Amino acid sequence: MAREKELGRNVIFLLFFAHFILSNEALEMERKHSAERISGSAGDVLEDNPVGRLKVFVYDLPSKYNKKLVEKDARCLNHMFAAEIFMHRFLISSPVRTLDPEEADWFYTPVYATCDLTPNGLPLPFKSPRMMRSAIQLISSRWRYWNRTEGADHFFVVPHDFGACFHYQEAKAIERGILPLLRRATLVQTFGQMNHVCLKEGSITIPPYAPPQKMQAHLVPPETPRSIFVYFRGLFYDDSNDPQGGYYARGARASVWENFKNNPLFDISSQHPITYYEDMQRSVFCLCPLGWAPWSPRLVEAVVFGCIPVIIADEIVLPFADAIPWEEIGVFVAEDDVQKLDTILTSIPLEVILRKQRLLANPSMKQAMLFPQPAQAGDAFHQILNGLARKLPHDENVYMRDGEKLLNWTAGPSGDLKPW
Repeated sequence: MAREKELGRNVIFLLFFAHFILSNEALEMERKHSAERISGSAGDVLEDNPVGRLKVFVYDLPSKYNKKLVEKDARCLNHMFAAEIFMHRFLISSPVRTLDPEEADWFYTPVYATCDLTPNGLPLPFKSPRMMRSAIQLISSRWRYWNRTEGADHFFVVPHDFGACFHYQEAKAIERGILPLLRRATLVQTFGQMNHVCLKEGSITIPPYAPPQKMQAHLVPPETPRSIFVYFRGLFYDDSNDPQGGYYARGARASVWENFKNNPLFDISSQHPITYYEDMQRSVFCLCPLGWAPWSPRLVEAVVFGCIPVIIADEIVLPFADAIPWEEIGVFVAEDDVQKLDTILTSIPLEVILRKQRLLANPSMKQAMLFPQPAQAGDAFHQILNGLARKLPHDENVYMRDGEKLLNWTAGPSGDLKPW
């Protein structure tokens, strides 16, 4: 009886999918070259030009904090944390850069805190706090600008899993907390989750780095039909770091696999095919579940390839949420509702799906998620600058009174206080 019920359920899904494909093809002429804008959000704000609205002073640090790390291991240029490198390169030649610190609105300290890699290419965050402390000690002793605000008019790019908490496991990141010396600075980070100790108020949440040229090389013709209903490639379990199970992705990825591995509407696997990018462009929905952290490059890939992101990460703070209308372009599914994914997605009206696809077709939406080389108007670099410009002018309370000290230079784990 149970088998018959399951077969009947699959037939219903297949009939729905066939109806969707036929409807999609019938409306292809309407959709193919059509992009929709949301005034004041995914249109006007994304295309704001930050030039003339702020000036940034870039500290000239010894190369051991940045360039030498890339020379040692060039893999840093291609991993999902590479925004810290490309933001530095962008600012060096940006028209918002000023060589006169007296006229600067913001100060930037170029530290590549995720460029110390294991043989497997994963960043080791354990030295990052010492490296960051060393850089702050340097700028506070050579220049007077850190001390006058204790970093409140400074920003740092910290793209690791849990930002300036500098650990890839959430429990340990929470235990560590944000590096004490960064608690007045503005943090530009990929990690974003509401009511979390690793996201301080005023942070700017950015997309992870995904290689633009590589994605461009895998574009398929725009008339290619989206014949895959739900797509996902990635880990469902992390046996090496979570052998007991249940901790990785808070069990959400395991639930996807256990509930839908045999569902004909779900094309899911832990194996990455060489056609990964092409497959995303042939898909209607792309799952973007949390992993060790709430964010992943799949979010960037989904938006760039016009695949509706299905975001499974409770209380996530998404990149440039003050400019990108995530509720309009994506689908949000609570972690506890993963087992209902099939019902949720098949219940979305066709006209809603088509509108999300039209919004995703907006070039400014895609551009905002990328860090291209060279930079282009409206890209992620410019969205970061727009976010900084919107914080100006600084409030008077950012400046320290004579003799006032708020930061504790000796706070934190004893290992963080060792010289770097």
